[in-house]
Amino acid sequence: MKGRLRAGERAWFRPRTLRGRFVLIMLLGVLGAQVTSYGLWSWQQDRQRLAQLDSLSRNLADSLAATVRYFRSLPYEYRHIVLDQLRDMGGTRFFVSVNDHRIALERTDGGRARELVAGNLREGLERELGRQELYIGFSRPEDLRVFNNEVPLTELPAHWAHRSLAMAPLSTPILVVQMPLEGNSWLYVATTLPMAGLLDEPAWLSGDRLFVSLAVLVTVIGLSLLGIRWLTRPLSVMARAARRLGDDLESPPLAERGPRELRDTAAAFNRMSERIRQQVDERERLFSAISHDLKTPITRLRLRAEMLDDSRQREAFVRTLDEMDQLVKGALASVKGLDLHEQAEPLDLDALIATLAEELALFGGAIDVRGRAGVVEAKPLALKRCLGNLLENAVFYAQRVDVSLSRGADAIAITICDDGPGIPVAQRERVFEPFVRLEPSRSRHTGGSGLGLAIARHIARAHGGDIGLDQAAAGGLMVVVRLPC
Repeated sequence: MKGRLRAGERAWFRPRTLRGRFVLIMLLGVLGAQVTSYGLWSWQQDRQRLAQLDSLSRNLADSLAATVRYFRSLPYEYRHIVLDQLRDMGGTRFFVSVNDHRIALERTDGGRARELVAGNLREGLERELGRQELYIGFSRPEDLRVFNNEVPLTELPAHWAHRSLAMAPLSTPILVVQMPLEGNSWLYVATTLPMAGLLDEPAWLSGDRLFVSLAVLVTVIGLSLLGIRWLTRPLSVMARAARRLGDDLESPPLAERGPRELRDTAAAFNRMSERIRQQVDERERLFSAISHDLKTPITRLRLRAEMLDDSRQREAFVRTLDEMDQLVKGALASVKGLDLHEQAEPLDLDALIATLAEELALFGGAIDVRGRAGVVEAKPLALKRCLGNLLENAVFYAQRVDVSLSRGADAIAITICDDGPGIPVAQRERVFEPFVRLEPSRSRHTGGSGLGLAIARHIARAHGGDIGLDQAAAGGLMVVVRLPC
């Protein structure tokens, strides 16, 4: 049961058709290629972004160091005048102010990009200005405070903040550097990077990238489906021809066209079907000739046996000749068990089994039929012989026979149960072999020729079905015949 469950669980990603497997391979290949290429592209983009940030942050450190040196060189009383003029004119990329205390910044999420910028700024400022107390942080525009009274940046005049930070509207994180000046004052410098978005961590799968990936995937799969359908169509034609060959040896040969591989396959299939026809015809001729040639000497021996004076020898001769005659008839019947030239047609299984049950009832066979099977496409005479052999065996070995019919989505089941002696498990496959008899009697009148089950399975399989044996509830034999709908 566990094996069946595991097989069912694996079935969802293992299509049964060649076309489905081609599509699955293409789908996995395209997805794998897209994921790999997207991963490499994202990694390369991230490397370029960090390289740009490294260069920009080093240049920013030099500019910021020059700004700090400039303000340190100004007399204290002139610093505010210079700052007011710079804000009105927008002459610098930095928003600069001098405060009487250090302004605390709202904590924001970090990342490799911000750590790289902060590290380069600290290294550059310490290199240009010497080691000193230094505070570097990032703030969202809506959280930034810029003056002693911690005025929000959004409340400043637009020409102060937006022109100084060269960003309108403000949306990117703002870099803030604070360092002490003489006289317990603090230099406050806020700036944005020249290229917006470099500080933001890239999203692995953004909306536009997802749309492009899906568009490529749908296009490739659509074109692949058309191509695979075009390529596998000859295989479908060949499969239908093989099924027709199993039912009718007179089916027309395949057309040998298309690519070289398909032409070679069609030619090989046509040669094979022709050889099968020739071998079947030869086998029929051979067994017909053997049967005809053996009947004449058997008849002569029977006449001579009747002329024997000793009654015991005469009976022994006649019994032996009867066995030989049944062997010949049985061999010929096994060869012609399925009339290969009979055409399949719609057959009412319920009526067929009812007719067989009535015929066997005349010989004392009690058969109870339940259920309905409906109509099946089959060769009438062949299927009648198949089911007749099975019912005759059941009636011969049992007192009561129950037949139940059922029709499923893709198969018809005919179950024949009896209360006879049954068949041992080890012998259930062996009894389908020709001339195998489990009945210990050597008499053909009591033990049969051992061909009934072999012919029945041969006919069932020729119709695309099969026959299986099991133990019936009453202790006898249960025969299950399955035929495709």
